[in-house]
Formats: sequence, C-alpha cells, structure tokens
Amino acid sequence: MPQPVSAAGPQHSSGSVFRQRWTDLVFVHWETSPDAVASLFPMGTRPDVLDGKTYVGLVFFGMRDLRLARGPVLPFGGRFEEINVRLYSVDAAGRRGVVFLSLDCSRLLPVIAANALFGLPYRWASARCDRFEERILYTVRRRSRECPRSRLWAAVGGEERGPNALENFLTARWGLHARTRGRTLYWPLHHEPWRFRDAALLLLEDELVRAATGLTVDTSAPASLLYSEGLSVRFGRPFWIS
Repeated sequence: MPQPVSAAGPQHSSGSVFRQRWTDLVFVHWETSPDAVASLFPMGTRPDVLDGKTYVGLVFFGMRDLRLARGPVLPFGGRFEEINVRLYSVDAAGRRGVVFLSLDCSRLLPVIAANALFGLPYRWASARCDRFEERILYTVRRRSRECPRSRLWAAVGGEERGPNALENFLTARWGLHARTRGRTLYWPLHHEPWRFRDAALLLLEDELVRAATGLTVDTSAPASLLYSEGLSVRFGRPFWIS
C-alpha cells in the first residue's frame, strides 16, 4: 500500500548530498489516465493515483544557491531557471515520488553533471523569469534540433495558504524515482511544508509536455494552478530499489 500523503516530510537518516533553494514556483497540472503514461515509469514503479486519476505536471521555478551538503555555492549554481515535466510515482515499498521526464535548465554544467552522475533527463535550454509586480512570465526554449518551447504568463493573488487534498497529493513528494545504469533509484529529499498562493493563468503555450509524453494538454484548462514564493531543499543519498 502507498504510504500516507503527508504535508510534512519524513526526516531521512541518509545524510545530505545537495542543498538548494527554489524560488517563484508555478505548478501547472492536468489530469490523465494511468494507462496513458504507465509506459513512461521506471522499472519497479507505477503511476500514483488519486480517485483513479493521475497527473502530469509542468513546473517552472528558479534554482538558487546550489551547493554540496557542506561548502559554498557551486560555481555554476548561483542562479538559473529550470522547467520540468513530471509524473507521480509509487514503488513496491509504498514510497511516493516524482518521475521527471525532462528538466530544462539554463546552465550547461548542471545539465552535464546530472546526466552523467545520476541519469536525470536534464536538457540545456534558454530560460528566463520576469516579474511584473503580481504577474510572472516564464519563457523556455530547448537547445536541440526540435527546439520545444514553453511560455507561461500568470497572475498571482490572494493570501498565502496551505494545500488542499489534491494539492497535497501533487506537491507533498519526499523523493524522486529515476532510471539509471539499468536500475531504478530513489532519491529522498526534505523541505518545510508548502505554502501557496492562488494563480490565474493568463497565457500558456507549451510544447514540453507533448515532447515528453505525447499528450497535448495546453488546449485544456489545468486541474490545478499554484504559486509558491519558494523554500530551501535538502537532498539525501539516493539508493537502489531494483
């Protein structure tokens, strides 16, 4: 059975590998059937579901102050933007997590390192975030032959609040599952509970989800749209599950 969804993450005893801060996060989610994405999951995992549905997420944020467990900010880790396409997973031990299908990043060295060391699907892209008081604009274009791109324009409003049941399911994820070197690993992480503000979607043009999943989602209204000012994150030591 999957472990309960908890807004507060477990305290992992596996030490720390990386620390970082995420800022100006915009979460966009659409419903999809588990069968539509089941083939995209690493061995030993399956789609996690809520009321028979699973979700595909498109998440925009700023990466700040990337560093090893101890030490200064890495030379390439001071400040850059990242946009990821993700699914929601559970493994045979009941650990809930995230499966990243693509992570577009505006710095080349993190892309090379994450692919080489952990097999994470980072892609080099041009990406930026612009704030106009309570409005936020993200633009990203992958540096590849196909050049998939995405542009999001959202208005942030309301008071900061905690998540509801669906938002908790989508964001209270205390690890990631990834396929690398022919096996599946689980990488635990920890941060403070999420606090959100509501957001209104003014514009979304997306090719990243379609490139990663084959699904065309930007023609339909999202099931959830959230904004967070950000938080600090600690990644523990990854371990093999299969």
